Amino acid sequence: MATQAFEDIAETFEFLDDWEDRYAHVIDMGREMAPLDDAFKVPATKVDGCASQVWLVPKVEDGVFTFEGASDAMIVSGLIAILHALYNDLSVADVAAVDARAEFERLGLNDHLSAQRSNGLRAMIERIRSVTA
Repeated sequence: MATQAFEDIAETFEFLDDWEDRYAHVIDMGREMAPLDDAFKVPATKVDGCASQVWLVPKVEDGVFTFEGASDAMIVSGLIAILHALYNDLSVADVAAVDARAEFERLGLNDHLSAQRSNGLRAMIERIRSVTA
């Protein structure tokens, strides 16, 4: 159950055969995200369990989930962009139904992230799910 934005990412990944190209695309997606206001880069929004600095600012309005995020690491910013495509603008019920691990497996990212990056990704997903639980 993926959004169209995530499906677009999956299609692009199918087109990119080389992992260096895929990583470059992930980094580019992170660079294209709107910057997070420094006022939101506070301990309350910081995601624990990430090797790099990560901040997520989730919102639920009228039963619809959205979030903003940022990281000081380029690849992690790209992972945030992918999570944004996967979860943003879903209903709270739909957020709970997303199998993020399976969706990231579709991209092949699970096999190409370091253990620290995988732990950080898991922490970001847990933060998103905790807001909508």
